[in-house]
Amino acid sequence: MRAEEMVVCVLLLATFCISTVDTSWWFLSRLDINVLGARTICDNIPGLVPKQRHICQTHPDVMVSIARGAELGVRECQHQFRGDRWNCSTVDRDATVFGKVMDKSSREAAFVYAVSAAGVMFSITRSCSLGELLDCACDPKKRGFSEDSMGEFEWGGCSDNVKFGEGFTRKFVDARDRSQRDARAVMNMHNNRAGRRGVAKNMKMECKCHGVSGSCTLRTCWRAMAHFRKVTDYLKRRYDGAVEVTMNQDGTRLIVSDRNHKTPTKSDLVYFETSPDYCLADDDTGSLGTVGRQCNRSSLGTDGCDIMCCGRGYDTTRVKRSRKCECKFHWCCFVRCKECSEIIDVFTCKGPSNEFVTPNQRQINIPTSRVIDQSDNIFHGSFHGPGQSKASNALAIPRISQSQHEDT
Repeated sequence: MRAEEMVVCVLLLATFCISTVDTSWWFLSRLDINVLGARTICDNIPGLVPKQRHICQTHPDVMVSIARGAELGVRECQHQFRGDRWNCSTVDRDATVFGKVMDKSSREAAFVYAVSAAGVMFSITRSCSLGELLDCACDPKKRGFSEDSMGEFEWGGCSDNVKFGEGFTRKFVDARDRSQRDARAVMNMHNNRAGRRGVAKNMKMECKCHGVSGSCTLRTCWRAMAHFRKVTDYLKRRYDGAVEVTMNQDGTRLIVSDRNHKTPTKSDLVYFETSPDYCLADDDTGSLGTVGRQCNRSSLGTDGCDIMCCGRGYDTTRVKRSRKCECKFHWCCFVRCKECSEIIDVFTCKGPSNEFVTPNQRQINIPTSRVIDQSDNIFHGSFHGPGQSKASNALAIPRISQSQHEDT
């Protein structure tokens, strides 16, 4: 069997071993297209509508950037929500990537659509500037001389071609929703556009001075995208101020639900439905709950134990953590460090009492082999709540011998 045939067989097995209902192009975030080959997977990958498959077949070089952008969007989403009850979790063996959480037209869904579109636009534009794509390069309009508040400058270097990145992203990412045009599709496309505008709004001017002793008698400037973290910081602020909307009577556009609130702009995130509280695992909403999540006891924010644990209380575990310290450079040429250890307290959310669990919700234990990546040993601790035996949560955090229990 040829290598390409083996790749196709493996891909088909992976495709049919996962749930493919309501699949999404986000599944690209889980594939290494550099290894598999874009043309090889175009007909087999779940989640692509016909127009997206056509783009995949005719622009295999761009598909590598799209997959990279999808992965970037997932990674940054998880960073931005690392301290929230919903932490942008992905679901294994599920081609929708984010699971049932995306079925609800919530502000979380709004952010995922925005950050995914932004990630793809950022990745395609960056690939243009690096010369990795056949049909685009640096922004061709940034040539000759221009002026700003500091005087005249010459366009030079390589200005990021965000116009190409924005256009290609809109064509690929919006393809499914453009074919449906229902209320949810209008919401999705609005948030896709808000994500793309987030990349464009955070563009910056970079310049280099030329002249005697570094004087700026002549400046060469170019337009560059900001670091993607700055873009997602911007989108997270838009998430915090997201606007609840509804469709107008004609079903042609979005209008604000509360007349006392501002009309959403093209840069605002919009949503239809109130979010669940994400406190407990719920099969209907796709919530994974916060049982076993690490929290910050001293914080008053969303990462604080009071909010993260939904009032259920938290457990305290003492952890021995090793780290490099007292590092010194030795000639020539290496750095030698000592190994230092410290004991820290780790706080994790308790599970609910059984009487507070509704039929659609379930209490789960989260197996964790390490509370902190750097820890080499669980010194002592506990993970048991009121009315639970220590054995009932034995898988949640491994213990050595002693127990220290803290109720809140």
